[in-house]
Amino acid sequence: MIRRLALPLLLLAFAVFYLLPLATHGLWIPDETRYAQISQEMLLTGKWAAPHFMGIRYFEKPAAGYWMIALGQAVFGQNLFGVRFASALSTGLSILLVYWVSRRLWNDPQKSLVSSVLYMSFVSVAALGGYANLDPQFTFWVNLTGVALWLCFDSTTRRARLGAWALLGLACGMGFMTKGFLAWLLPVLIALPYAIWQKRLRELLSYGLVAVCVAIIVSLPWALAVHLQEPDYWHFFFWHEHIQRFAGEDAQHAEPFWYYLPLLAAFSLPWMALLPSTLRQAWRDKRSANIGFVLLWLLMPLAFFSLAKGKLPAYILPCLLPLALLMGNTLADKLAQGRYRALRINGGLNLIIGLVVLLALTWFQLKKPVYAPGQETLSLLLVFTALFGWVLVNLLQARGRCGCGPRR
Repeated sequence: MIRRLALPLLLLAFAVFYLLPLATHGLWIPDETRYAQISQEMLLTGKWAAPHFMGIRYFEKPAAGYWMIALGQAVFGQNLFGVRFASALSTGLSILLVYWVSRRLWNDPQKSLVSSVLYMSFVSVAALGGYANLDPQFTFWVNLTGVALWLCFDSTTRRARLGAWALLGLACGMGFMTKGFLAWLLPVLIALPYAIWQKRLRELLSYGLVAVCVAIIVSLPWALAVHLQEPDYWHFFFWHEHIQRFAGEDAQHAEPFWYYLPLLAAFSLPWMALLPSTLRQAWRDKRSANIGFVLLWLLMPLAFFSLAKGKLPAYILPCLLPLALLMGNTLADKLAQGRYRALRINGGLNLIIGLVVLLALTWFQLKKPVYAPGQETLSLLLVFTALFGWVLVNLLQARGRCGCGPRR
């Protein structure tokens, strides 16, 4: 039954929780309005190589992410749904990647379903899945590089291996054209230590040329086009947006090196209480090839972003897919063994969080309304309904009465 119904249920949940809410609220300022405007200008003017914001050159990001947002507007109209569709689609494709690569890693339908549900219910993934910027798209391409890398090392035939390296090159090229050179660097951070550990460095160096060639073929036409139109694009984009942000003393959004550790825990809500057992089991099984690879997939990008001086919360979104894989593997094992303590603790933690948010919102609404009385009554009702549902579900989980505890 899990094998037959898992994908239809995931697609139904994606449609209900990701697609339906896209047009229910206005654009957030400043990010969504900026990305919507740049993409709309591309669509209306036909100038697809160099991004412009209200006629002003905007060189902070490459063009492919704006192309996708513009395509959403071309297909669905210049409206809220059209502007946000690219983000939702990218998140949906990442969910499918979780399901597929989990089957490849563990060959267990239950672990695939659990990992996918965990990933799509991470609060950070859900929030950005309906947010019009480039992070969900870039996250998908980086997720695809991780999946392709595992296929590169796990494939048993020459044809399958060449296809996997070509897929890696495609993902790197599209990731580069979405947000920059990180799309080329992150897979190297994972592949190099794994190849050295598995004594497959020669294979990496020889087959890696396939990925490099495909990435160049994918990205070179746009790279030349933007250079011809805007000769100073690459100087600004490389030095200001990459080198200065990573190592400059005056880097934007400078944060301490430990900044992402508590943030990663917060991003894993509502499953944060599963983190200790997940990391403990993963570390214990680190010598197995699949667990070791997923650990590198999680830790190497996290370490790189932590070393950078400039930090933004969305930078570590690519770390959530390997985290969901490890967490799904651990949780499925616990369920199979009849061990529910971690789930009950998780339910209790979420219950406390839900009650605190519910009380805080009630207090603010009485003292200084967050939602305007009369004008946003429906929004307020929906928020309170969601919070009451959150409290009820986690109360049942904490008491072991949601189908995840022992039956008496």
